[in-house]
Amino acid sequence: MALETPGHGPNGGKRAQETLSNLLQETRRFDPPADLAAAANVTESAYDEAKRDQLAFWDRAAERLSWSKRWDTTLSWNPPFAKWFVGGQLNVAYNCVDRHVEAGNGDKVAYHWEGEPEGDSRTITYADLQREVSKAANALIELGVRKGDRVAIYLPMIPELPVSMLACARIGAVHSVVFGGFSASALKSRIDDADAKVVITADGGFRRNAPSALKPTVDEAVAECPGVERVVVVRRTAQDVAWTDKDVWWHDLVERQSDQHKPEPHDAEDPLYILYTSGTTGKPKGILHTGGGYLTQTAWTHHAVFDLKTESDIYWCTADIGWVTGHSYIVYGPLANGATSVIYEGTPDTPHRGRFWEIVQKYKISILYTAPTAIRTFMKWGDDIPAKFDMSSLRVLGSVGEPINPEAYVWYREHIGGSRCPVVDTWWQTETGAIMISPLPGVTAAKPGAAMRPLPGITADVVDDQGNSVPDGGGGFLVVRDPWPAMLRTIWGDDQRYIDTYWSRFPGMYFPGDGAKRDEDGDLWLLGRVDDVMLVSGHNISTTEVESALVSHPKVAEAAVVGATDPVTGQAIVSFVILRGNVAESEDIAAELRGHVAKTLGPIAKPRQILVVPELPKTRSGKIMRRLLRDVAENRSLGDVTTLTDSSVMNLISEKLPTAKSED
Repeated sequence: MALETPGHGPNGGKRAQETLSNLLQETRRFDPPADLAAAANVTESAYDEAKRDQLAFWDRAAERLSWSKRWDTTLSWNPPFAKWFVGGQLNVAYNCVDRHVEAGNGDKVAYHWEGEPEGDSRTITYADLQREVSKAANALIELGVRKGDRVAIYLPMIPELPVSMLACARIGAVHSVVFGGFSASALKSRIDDADAKVVITADGGFRRNAPSALKPTVDEAVAECPGVERVVVVRRTAQDVAWTDKDVWWHDLVERQSDQHKPEPHDAEDPLYILYTSGTTGKPKGILHTGGGYLTQTAWTHHAVFDLKTESDIYWCTADIGWVTGHSYIVYGPLANGATSVIYEGTPDTPHRGRFWEIVQKYKISILYTAPTAIRTFMKWGDDIPAKFDMSSLRVLGSVGEPINPEAYVWYREHIGGSRCPVVDTWWQTETGAIMISPLPGVTAAKPGAAMRPLPGITADVVDDQGNSVPDGGGGFLVVRDPWPAMLRTIWGDDQRYIDTYWSRFPGMYFPGDGAKRDEDGDLWLLGRVDDVMLVSGHNISTTEVESALVSHPKVAEAAVVGATDPVTGQAIVSFVILRGNVAESEDIAAELRGHVAKTLGPIAKPRQILVVPELPKTRSGKIMRRLLRDVAENRSLGDVTTLTDSSVMNLISEKLPTAKSED
């Protein structure tokens, strides 16, 4: 994207406001498989239904759930505060568990759980889940947890994590899951902000063939959180742990409870959970979601976007439940639909780089939902690894996180999906709660790298800096014009911050902070955070498009791009690339890649420096930390690196950058 500043328009004329032009062109199209389209859960007619009557459309989606009391009003909208299904009552845990058992599906598998140590696996049916959630709910009640109380959950990817969440939902407590890679200070700030009275954790989890301790981090955090009354500890790794009078073993507390618990109905707008957005500085931002609207949209989108066939599909979302993707598409959406899912505890390269595909083969997974950064890593490791495994069971592939590069999309479709599976590239956020923009696998002629159209019932748009819709072929800022059921209700304890953060840039419209372009067909392409835009010779250029141009070169597996101060152009493009597994670094690789970018996007987008690196700085959720790369490129001291998968990678990059050749 090139965000033209006033007076620098491509036709030389004076511009009234900033606009975006497209640099990256993509002409490939992939039609839906005929058999999938013929039996698709959701067809083209859904767009027409939602356009005719958006609220009636969401009413029908809500009717897929079991309500104790039907709502009186579908939407109460006092901008920017929404209430959905007002007056309605339901129990989220009942919808995710009990109703499937009551329908005679208690023997159906809810989760195939795969631990990282090979051979460590469990199969949990819906009847098993009902018993475990009921016991955990009774345990929380014994600890004094009541409706509205907050419970912090700091666990690895083990079954006790969804069980704990559902136990909270069952009794009306508000859970705050904190990703198990966060530091003690990050955990403390989240416990404090939510005023949690109970923390659920484990001695540790397994990561890269070794136990990784969690309890010491909790001890350090809780020592500074006097409001925490009890800490419940799951025994997972059998590591020695320090013990205080607040601590209780999960097995001692939960196993003695009755497996009977009657779920009470809760108001549709009662809080369900708080989830703190990652990567923030200062006070964490607690995103608040409520039960009725959130469950309605997560269940419907899971059914629609993945074309879920409950009777036959085996579904695997590879995210960590500590992030919103795991909340919505490992726990609440799939369970509300009665799906069979896979949960994996560990990393994709333990004990070998084919572990993901081994799991696909073992469970005959048919729907796979993963992140572009993982896909690019698999590209780097080589085509030969997935080729060793039988993945003929797959029928739908999904992508979530950063925008997917077109070449990564095509590789995913070809090498993982056997050139037969549609790829649904989904755009949404912690704040939106559920998928907002995505192809529908039985409807959309998909374009590699494009998020395509807003889903039925969603009104997304691309606007200029005055808030006016841009024409087809233009670009600007992504906004959502109308409220949607799964939207955040506020930032926990801070309504003003909610207004300022999301609703002040374009009055009356939700602004997620992303840039986007609308192509000549009216389809949407996400271009990443507007914070990552680079101003080069009066042109604002998106990191996403330059990265995609680099990844389209046959030698490149992954790329990250940042802007660095330049005395001539204002900012210059600095690129960090990882080569594919079978490619050796050569003297002329930088010149070759510069020429490729110039040919693909135009000379304006040619990087000043290209640095070949062994790895990129990524959070454990898979997001590239461009902020740290900007620090290196600007010779600044590094910011916080505690959330990185491997902080040592920054030392390697810092050492190598001064020797990287710049373009003359």
